[in-house]
Amino acid sequence: MSEHLRYAEGGEVHLDFHGATNTTIDFIISRYGVEAMDAIFKKVGKDVYRSIHDDLVAGDTGQLVRHWRHFFTRENCDYDIAVGADEIVLTVRHCTAWHHVAKLVGTPSPHFCDQTSRTNEALAEGSPYAIDTEITGPGSCRQVIRRRA
Repeated sequence: MSEHLRYAEGGEVHLDFHGATNTTIDFIISRYGVEAMDAIFKKVGKDVYRSIHDDLVAGDTGQLVRHWRHFFTRENCDYDIAVGADEIVLTVRHCTAWHHVAKLVGTPSPHFCDQTSRTNEALAEGSPYAIDTEITGPGSCRQVIRRRA
């Protein structure tokens, strides 16, 4: 069980990073296809966020919840996390990243939120959990961690 938060950058948030990510997603999909982009997001979930993935495989959701709290608070999102006995629900009412990209380019890539959905799927792969991501509106979503049946 990891008590530390490995991914805890501080300092100024450069929201234009999300704009660059949006452009990169569209470029990779146009050049190599959605499958290639999905493979990259899978690597992010399993390799970039290895310690979160390893904790989930070990049955520990704590680091992922701390990660969510850190980054959604850092980016001043409108969100809450409900930790229950059977599930953990992250409700994002206003995703700062999505709305910033919308200001930059008008309409974010239709695949912008795939980075969350596909990365969550990879984080949970091989673990006792499933993470379902439901896009509930423009710049809003609901992410649910549940034990697999």
